[in-house]
Amino acid sequence: MTRDLKVFSTIAVQSALEALVPTFEKDSGCRLDIAWNTAPVLVKRLQAGDTADVLILNRAGMDTMVRDKRVRPGSEVTLASSATALAVKAGATRPDISTPEALKRTLLSARAISYSDPAAGGASGIYFAKLIERLGIAREVNAKTKFPPPAGLCGDLLARGEVDLAVQQKPELLQVAGIEILGQLPGDLNMVTTFVACVEAASAEPAAGQALIDFLRSPASVAVFRAKGLDTP
Repeated sequence: MTRDLKVFSTIAVQSALEALVPTFEKDSGCRLDIAWNTAPVLVKRLQAGDTADVLILNRAGMDTMVRDKRVRPGSEVTLASSATALAVKAGATRPDISTPEALKRTLLSARAISYSDPAAGGASGIYFAKLIERLGIAREVNAKTKFPPPAGLCGDLLARGEVDLAVQQKPELLQVAGIEILGQLPGDLNMVTTFVACVEAASAEPAAGQALIDFLRSPASVAVFRAKGLDTP
């Protein structure tokens, strides 16, 4: 009999998980019911009373779940990490982002920019909003910013020609055809987000949840994470 396993997962690892799900379902006899969103939105759902069997969140979200005693003891593991990156449309001129000053000039000269709406809670969007404040160009950049829909991809707006630059987690940018990674944020402006998995404390299927986490840490799965632009421990 097929068992359902409910997973709450950040969209930052979506491309890797979607590639791995068929193998896990075939080998385990479990069907994965995955809710995709930003980690803060998923945390809010959990705090409002929702439940899942496995949680895949950013470090900050997992720390909140630990404080709320929602993490099954001994089940928490680091899966991967990712830098925030910038992308341009495939074939476009590649502007200079090699230094903070060069990045500032590039952001100011771009016709339009897309980054994740900070109100949606994505780590890259929250960080980038603070970064442009730090650089003193928030008013100019935000005046020409187009946000993707909640849990959406900035690269989609770039591929359609609606913006010149997209800023998001590298794996999220790599999901979109027709765009090219320009690079990471330069120097000490770079920001890396760590993604962590655990079995939810109230899970009715803790053994199956742990089996999924073990599968995601297998050498074959690690290779998929890396192929999708994530760094692994």
